[in-house]
Amino acid sequence: MTTLTLPLTWVDACPDHHLETEIGVAVLLPDHRQVALFRTHDGHLYAVDNLDPHTGAAVISRGIVGDRSGEPTVASPMLKHVFSLRTGLGLGEDHVRLGTWPVREHQGMLQIGTTPQGTP
Repeated sequence: MTTLTLPLTWVDACPDHHLETEIGVAVLLPDHRQVALFRTHDGHLYAVDNLDPHTGAAVISRGIVGDRSGEPTVASPMLKHVFSLRTGLGLGEDHVRLGTWPVREHQGMLQIGTTPQGTP
């Protein structure tokens, strides 16, 4: 079985110095999807869907960044549901998840990776 891997298109999100530790930034992609971008206290970058799957509100970027037994997390500010920043899985709710996105720092800019079709 062959797996088709599409090349990533890197979209500028914001200058690196604009992303404060543990304070999210909402990013609007060219296809109008929203991503929440975070830097954890250890310097790792994470990008997940900004829409709360429970309410449909675009609020995850305003969530509370934390840690559960070494797993970086974000809690939705609406109903306080907690999600892994690495996998997007809802902690305690395996059937609920946020999409995750590749993220990198490149020449002073933070970038989100998308495929040409816009699929993360």
